Amino acid sequence: MNPDRRAILFALAAVACWSTVATAFKVALAHVDTYQLLFFATLTATIILTTIVIYRQGVVAIRQAFLAHWKLAIIAGMLNPVIYYDVLFRAYDLLPAQIAMSINYTWAIVLTLMAMVFLRQKILAFDLLAAVICYAGVVIIVTAGDFSSVSEVNILGVVLALASTVIWAAYWIINIRDTRDPTLGLCLNFLIALPVTAINCSVFSSFAISVEGLLATSYVGAVEMAIGFIFWSTALKLTSNASRVSNLIFLSPFLSLIFIHLILGEEIFITTLMGLAMIISGLGLQQYGHYRVANAVA
Repeated sequence: MNPDRRAILFALAAVACWSTVATAFKVALAHVDTYQLLFFATLTATIILTTIVIYRQGVVAIRQAFLAHWKLAIIAGMLNPVIYYDVLFRAYDLLPAQIAMSINYTWAIVLTLMAMVFLRQKILAFDLLAAVICYAGVVIIVTAGDFSSVSEVNILGVVLALASTVIWAAYWIINIRDTRDPTLGLCLNFLIALPVTAINCSVFSSFAISVEGLLATSYVGAVEMAIGFIFWSTALKLTSNASRVSNLIFLSPFLSLIFIHLILGEEIFITTLMGLAMIISGLGLQQYGHYRVANAVA
């Protein structure tokens, strides 16, 4: 099988993984609190990523990478997974899965806006239009098309979901110039994060969870935090056309809604579909605009 076909398969595998995680978050949070979810998911991801890195590069590679990039490792590890997932899990704890998941997909728009501020990148007209379309979609989802129903929505949950997009975008901002192997870099993040999440869990919660809770948190750590990322980074390495692979990610939110409905039993509102379609359209417009600009320059 040629590399491009393998890339598509790995990308689809990543999409399949990430399509289940909104449902997995809610299932896990029915059995554990956010501190427990973050610790046990981080523990699972750490074990998987460390095993892979040691198998591929050896223990020495981890030590050398940390000594060479210890500041980046600490900052990145605190952003992802500690702060990002802490905020995201709290948002999911307060909101229906369909709302939290949809808002989370606007992080790419936030990344563009933050790159303008922190990286001095020029923002183009289609970036602004894409942002307007995306956040109009968020408003439709949150209000269900009826502004009088805003009081029924957990505002703190919405704020946390929006905050998670800022944190995730910040994480990618500091990683733009990171030259480390992606899996090794992520492994260091989780090695940094594990003791932090353990302390938080011991102080604010406990390590005592049910078998169901352990299975659910382990699934989140394995599928969302580790395996999905490995599949996606492998796809990007294999492909000769990154945009073709990147477009597949747009399948994920709509597949997520299917799992949310079938497993969680949430009624999927027409306004959620409309708002999500607007968010995806805005992201697609942004991606297409940058593709056209890149080709024009080339």
